[in-house]
Amino acid sequence: MRYDTEHKQKTRGKVLQAAANAIRADGPDRVAVAGVMAEAGLTHGGFYAHFSSKDDLVAAAIGEMFEDARARVEHETAGRGPAEGLAAYIDFYLSKKHRDARGAGCPMAALSSDLPRMADAAREQFAAGAQKVSATLGGKLAALGHADAEAGARSMMAELIGALSLARVELDAKRSDAILAASRGQLKRRFGLPS
Repeated sequence: MRYDTEHKQKTRGKVLQAAANAIRADGPDRVAVAGVMAEAGLTHGGFYAHFSSKDDLVAAAIGEMFEDARARVEHETAGRGPAEGLAAYIDFYLSKKHRDARGAGCPMAALSSDLPRMADAAREQFAAGAQKVSATLGGKLAALGHADAEAGARSMMAELIGALSLARVELDAKRSDAILAASRGQLKRRFGLPS
């Protein structure tokens, strides 16, 4: 049976979402094509209609993860001025809910330590995705009049990712919460955002 282009795109999207969830949960090395296809409600045999290899799937899933991350920035900042939008994004990113949502959270925090060992295509997707998120944050900082908004956005991302990562590995809940709270406060003060 032949399917139209729209059906094929929807199917590919289901596979990418299942792969993205598996990568966040288990890391890219432990992703199994058969498991991803089953999670998407498809048979293993249909895999090659969408991807040439597991590496191709992983790279495409990383791109999908970053599209979700960029959309999250837009969601948190929509309808708000630049200062309020950035403050809302920081509050979301460094929240207990985001910390505890490892299977659906930020790809930068989930994959940073894995990337140096991954195929070039995955690294390129990661770099392009991180650049888009940085550009979105930089645009908000530029609108606030920050002289070097690009560098500021990279610094903000580094602290967000680092604080989230540290909070996720801290076993003591109070210390983990304190890491999130301290970074939320420091970032807002440093960038002149409402608390």
